[in-house]
Amino acid sequence: MKRLCALGLLLLLSSKAACGQEHGAHGAAGSLGTVEFRVSCTAKAQESFTRGIALLHSFTYEESAEAFRDAAVIDPRCAMAHWGLAMTEYHQLWDPWPGPAELQRGFAEIQKARELKPATPREKEFVEALGKFYDGWEKQGHAARAKTYRDAMGGVYERNPKDQEAAIFYALALVATAAPEDKTYDNQRKAAAILDPLFASHPDHPGAAHYLIHAYDNPALASQGVTVARAYSKIAPDLPHALHMPSHIYTRLGLWEESISSNVAAVTAARKHGDRGDEFHALDYLVYAYLQLGRNDEAEKIRDNLPAVGKENPSSLFKIHYAKAAIRARCVLEQHQWKEAENLEPDSEVEPQVAAISHWAAALGAVHAGDLQAARQHTEQVRRLSGELEGKGDAYWAEQVAIQGKEAGGWVAFAEHRTYDAFRLLRMAADHEDAAEKHAVTPGAIRPARELFGDLLMEMNRPKEALTAYRQVLITAPGRRNALKGAADAAQMAGISSKLHE
Repeated sequence: MKRLCALGLLLLLSSKAACGQEHGAHGAAGSLGTVEFRVSCTAKAQESFTRGIALLHSFTYEESAEAFRDAAVIDPRCAMAHWGLAMTEYHQLWDPWPGPAELQRGFAEIQKARELKPATPREKEFVEALGKFYDGWEKQGHAARAKTYRDAMGGVYERNPKDQEAAIFYALALVATAAPEDKTYDNQRKAAAILDPLFASHPDHPGAAHYLIHAYDNPALASQGVTVARAYSKIAPDLPHALHMPSHIYTRLGLWEESISSNVAAVTAARKHGDRGDEFHALDYLVYAYLQLGRNDEAEKIRDNLPAVGKENPSSLFKIHYAKAAIRARCVLEQHQWKEAENLEPDSEVEPQVAAISHWAAALGAVHAGDLQAARQHTEQVRRLSGELEGKGDAYWAEQVAIQGKEAGGWVAFAEHRTYDAFRLLRMAADHEDAAEKHAVTPGAIRPARELFGDLLMEMNRPKEALTAYRQVLITAPGRRNALKGAADAAQMAGISSKLHE
């Protein structure tokens, strides 16, 4: 029979408890934070289960899955171990969405949990809530199933308002289903309202801190996230993602030195763990911060020494591909190295939105270098890739790539002396980009559309309008080097006091 762990378990997962020996996919040991999630399994299985939960809360999915597998082996009747394994297949804030292989595995684990008949009503609620995401996955799209899971977890939370894990997983589901175009940040605010008091009462809980950072990772709320950002890296100091996450807030606020420190630590930890996904993701944020401080040599050194990519976990490939393309484009476009930008080419077998980065950067480079034919060709490739994404039903990335097509097309139009079309396309790109929130995979637009619009207005000798555009960029991306310089140049051209752009 299953046994409810007699004393429950408040497990401080540290190198002195539960992690005294090496665990996980990469032999990782060390502090993971404090988690309490009592389940109806043997005491030994509970230890592995709790370790799995702590790792899950820091998105360390492979090691988390190993811990849940250990729990299932130790106690073959532990239904919640299979719930945990199903959770590791659903990476709620990552792209791409779970594919058929992940969904099949997740569904199989949920079915196994159901067959084992969860021992308590609470455990059954957790299993059935996650089952809402996997049931019917072959017929229903991801977004609908994600919302169904969110609503089911909301019900678990409402029926168990004192259950901190129900609250924390519900808050994550709220953030994961936030609409990019919702600039009221309703879901994020709801999540923060749940997580903020939990973080105050459980300051060492990795999930409360981690998901609160994600809730605050937007221009409207970022200033509220500094305290939790500084705390999270201390809660789980051995995990690359925990070391990196504070930089989401630092980047939003233009705290470049803090972002650099955060991501240098994250890169070091990722290399220790052998986690290429976390390594590349942190490198992109690191390059972005270096460029904003004018430390271009350090950014270029990273670009020129990017690690080789071998057979990586499929769930990490998008982060790797995106960061690699973005780093190359950032280094040349931030420095207006147009000829180098023109020579960028996408790697083979990358996602359409990743290939679009290189074609878009090459289009901007070509038009500024005077090669209109190449600029037109690359612009057409960007538009084609947007259509490909639309055909796949990926509305968010289709729109983001369409914005890049408008940016490139606008500069081509300007080079062709179609000034009105250039103005219209760049302004439209800026408005569309401002209407949606950025994806967490990127520290920020490689060149914000409104910043490019400001550049166009300067070329059109309209400095007052350009100054307005640059100021708008600095509201949502404070400390951006090109926007600051653009604002200063526009103010000088317009005869306006330079202090007004600060």
